[in-house]
Amino acid sequence: MILPQKHSATGTTIFTVMSALAQQHNAINLSQGFPDFPIDERLADLLHEAAKGAYNQYSPMPGVPMLRQAISDDFKRRYGLDVNADTEVTVTPGATYAIYTAFTSVLQAGDEAIVLEPAYDSYIPNIEMNGAKAVPVPLSAPSFDVDWDKVKVAITPKTKAIIINTPHNPTGAAWSRSDWDKLAELVRGTGIYILSDEVYEQIIFDGKEHYTVLQHEELRQRSFALYSFGKVFHNTGWKIGYCIAPPMLTQAFRRIHQFLGFSVNTPGQYALACYLETVRNEPISKMMQAKRDYFLELMRDTPFTIHMPAGGSYFQVAGYERISDMGDMDFAKWLTEEYGVATIPVSPFYSNKKDDKFVRFCFAKKEETLREAVGRLKALSTASLVK
Repeated sequence: MILPQKHSATGTTIFTVMSALAQQHNAINLSQGFPDFPIDERLADLLHEAAKGAYNQYSPMPGVPMLRQAISDDFKRRYGLDVNADTEVTVTPGATYAIYTAFTSVLQAGDEAIVLEPAYDSYIPNIEMNGAKAVPVPLSAPSFDVDWDKVKVAITPKTKAIIINTPHNPTGAAWSRSDWDKLAELVRGTGIYILSDEVYEQIIFDGKEHYTVLQHEELRQRSFALYSFGKVFHNTGWKIGYCIAPPMLTQAFRRIHQFLGFSVNTPGQYALACYLETVRNEPISKMMQAKRDYFLELMRDTPFTIHMPAGGSYFQVAGYERISDMGDMDFAKWLTEEYGVATIPVSPFYSNKKDDKFVRFCFAKKEETLREAVGRLKALSTASLVK
């Protein structure tokens, strides 16, 4: 028997590989994007109360109404946007699931979808599993800005979708209003849909504000906006996200969702709904910027190069050209095995494995974790491996 090869990716993801290597060598794991500090006790208590109560059976397919309304209210409060809880919000088992479902809602065999690289590693397999072709367009390193001329050239009559990620994983780059305006110019008059992966939308730095695709009225009508509670409330293991899209696209999304996941864990939804309605914490960006700034301050005493501080997200990209001429995969493994700090090489985020000698650090960690990790990195010598 021969099993079908649904996509071009091979082996396990780089996140699995590096986390396993970290565990094997008792390394500090700054590779995978998850916090090592606890969630708010109030949120944990709400989950406990929901599980003890009457909230343990299947939820409605679009999501618990109370949570969908809380999401709508949250977007009105934070962005001034009117989002219809019934016709525009769908709760999903994580944002990665939502991305796949959105692609499946619009792609058919023979279609093309543009991916700005480096890119989160699920995008291209999602496109290919729908029989479509991924068309990679490289961002301009080390700033990782969009080269709009390259995007324009990549658009063909077969282009059906473009996926955007802001703030960006792995680089931390964040889009401005002008980026959305340029995208609108390119897709105006076409049948191209936008998938906007905004899972880090509440983690943005240096006094800037996140600009969501939903604020761009022209693009909103052709867009799926995709979010994750895990990144906002430090509970990535709950795997709860959501999709906001205009009614027609929401209908298409739910046609797939009802036969794919159908529903999301009910006590978690109730806990999040109550939390959104009753808790008004200070923005997470303030806490995460403090972690980013602390990490960057520590990194000054290492031979890594910070070309640009992250504008958002959990992640900081750093160059290691003063340390080694190894490829980034070999360097990341060596760093884990010899110095006990696990990172993610950036080349796996490119379909052609483009290697600019960058690694990605996750700074969504306790201060003592960051201090211990960078303490180990300070032992690196700028002459230790350069050949």
